[in-house]
Amino acid sequence: MSALRVGFVLCSSVSKPIPSTRIAVLNMLPFLAASDIEAGILFEPDEPCETPDLTGVAKRAIDAACNVVVLQKVRGPSAEALARQLAIAGIRTVYSVCDLIEAPMVESTDATAVVTEYLRSLYPAELQSRMHVVHDGIERPVIEKNEWGINIGTRLNPLKAVLVTSASLDHLPVINQPPPWLRIRIVGRYARGLHRWKEIRWTLAKEVPEERLDYLRFLANRRIACLPWDQEGVYDEMMQADLAVIPIDRPNVPVDLAAPPSWRLKSENRLTMKMSMGLPVIATPIPSYEAVIEDGVNGFFASSRRDWERCLTALREPARRQEMGLAARHSVTSNYSMEKQATKLIQLLRKVGS
Repeated sequence: MSALRVGFVLCSSVSKPIPSTRIAVLNMLPFLAASDIEAGILFEPDEPCETPDLTGVAKRAIDAACNVVVLQKVRGPSAEALARQLAIAGIRTVYSVCDLIEAPMVESTDATAVVTEYLRSLYPAELQSRMHVVHDGIERPVIEKNEWGINIGTRLNPLKAVLVTSASLDHLPVINQPPPWLRIRIVGRYARGLHRWKEIRWTLAKEVPEERLDYLRFLANRRIACLPWDQEGVYDEMMQADLAVIPIDRPNVPVDLAAPPSWRLKSENRLTMKMSMGLPVIATPIPSYEAVIEDGVNGFFASSRRDWERCLTALREPARRQEMGLAARHSVTSNYSMEKQATKLIQLLRKVGS
């Protein structure tokens, strides 16, 4: 029997992948190869783009004798047209999506891979049978903490918390001001060097006067540091941290499930990454996190600022940090491993391509 041939259409380039491309595709390629699936890249944009012009991609898929084409987060008229062209050519299609509700793409393709059960539940009921959950796999499970220190946090010797985000935060959500015994290092989409100063000036220029003052207070807070993300540095920061926090702003307005706010669609990736290292984590409860954290056992949920103060205080105790960190790692390393998610993807590709 000939090997299954799969072509990928990406929303960012292989040389400069955004996290979803790296996690959903590039990390999976070695597992596909080991399972006798021949995989190749049919399309990658120079700059990240979710609605690219995919003219000519169908011919590439036909020339490569692909059985299945995976469309990674790309959407829009050109992507829908590509799916139709491939169907005419007898090539099956899979739509891979992490944080969008895009029913036309689910309707246009043979199957869809989503990162959470919650995201799947937001689609029309008649489409859900064609949708399969493939979580974001933990990228570096071998990196783990082996000591949690004896520090209880003081002004002179504060505890260290890490907040990893895909944004360039201009405030500290919910918490606002860390307690005097805690320092928070935000690893996010911040520029470096002189570009950082330009970034600050641009943010100041677009803020209204009241928000501008809040932003200046945020920048001047010596208990908060903003650091540019890179694939190695983020793990160094997490290893040096005593605990991890994921505070998320949730505006106090009714949630429209037909068009839910972006914070409700986030995957559990940032959470499981921290938990797999053995970091005790405090997080704002959102749907994907609620499936992972057992409050008070392998992590804490905190909604109000008072909740955050209570949970942060509980983790001043070294033994509590260690207990929760170990429970966190134990609860996610298997269920959210790259191997397990690759197995799910491979099963989906074989099912679609058979």
